[in-house]
Amino acid sequence: MLNSALSSCAHLSRARRGAFLTPLTHSYNLRMPPSRKTHNQIDRRLTEQRNKTSRNLDHMTAIQLVRLMNREDRKVAAAVGRELPSIARAVEAIESRMRNGGRLIYVGAGSSGRIGVLDASECPPTFGTSPSLVRALIAGGKKAVTQPVEGAEDRRGRAEQELRTLHLTPNDSVVGIAASGTTPYVLAAIAYAKKKGALTVGLTANRKSPLAESASISIKPDVGPEVLTGSTRLKAGTSQKMVLNMLSTAVMVRLGHAYENLMIDLGQTNAKLQDRARRILQEASGKSVSAVQQALRRSNHDLRVALVMLKRGVSAMDARRRLNESEGSLRQALKE
Repeated sequence: MLNSALSSCAHLSRARRGAFLTPLTHSYNLRMPPSRKTHNQIDRRLTEQRNKTSRNLDHMTAIQLVRLMNREDRKVAAAVGRELPSIARAVEAIESRMRNGGRLIYVGAGSSGRIGVLDASECPPTFGTSPSLVRALIAGGKKAVTQPVEGAEDRRGRAEQELRTLHLTPNDSVVGIAASGTTPYVLAAIAYAKKKGALTVGLTANRKSPLAESASISIKPDVGPEVLTGSTRLKAGTSQKMVLNMLSTAVMVRLGHAYENLMIDLGQTNAKLQDRARRILQEASGKSVSAVQQALRRSNHDLRVALVMLKRGVSAMDARRRLNESEGSLRQALKE
């Protein structure tokens, strides 16, 4: 009788588990490789802690999953908002150094490195800057942008070597990006940058981390534990993207790469962007489509020159002279 009862309980336990594991789930899990990771102790880093609201994540329906993630994502903007004074300090420091010929260099590994690569790669088409002005180093190199490179983030010497190749100067700014704040590749980059006298900025989700303590300016959005424990491509990654958006955009706007809120220096590399350039000129000048097209042709599609021509009623040659005399300041050339 006892054996029968135990068998019944075991059957009931399997049935309950089965309610959450459909045949599709079973077949998918059978195809998954076994995990190679072991956990001998609990990691106390905030980015590795478990989120109490998602402990039953694997039992949730699709709508429950996405609702939970959406609720957690709402915390990100507030966390970044608490770091605005530090972000503004970084913007001012980076801008000051760029005015003296410096560069902005992002350094990261994994998801953090990829977010840095994304922001750096968007600066030339958005602001018309040289690809050398905003750079990104990712542990493992170009291959790591699309796939993991085993052990790359642990190679401290590689970070120093790559920065040495860039001939780092005190006018440069190095932003180390690491959700955990403990990535050896990033910490080594910050240490080398400090030795060369460059500005160092640390972007991390762990307030009490080596990166937060070592960088000259620390930006530490506390987004809390991830819905999927340790998966910092989620809230931590979102906060990193938001902060880098602010850093690069605010710096470039203050350096004059915008007119009002328009991308006056955008690249015109395809039909869509060429059409956008025409619309920007029309919006900024208030002139007709035909006048804008004529100014673009005569200025060799230089939006700054074309705008001065349209707003001041001058030739392309005179517009270029005015811009040169104002050292590229569009507002001064327009006398605004």
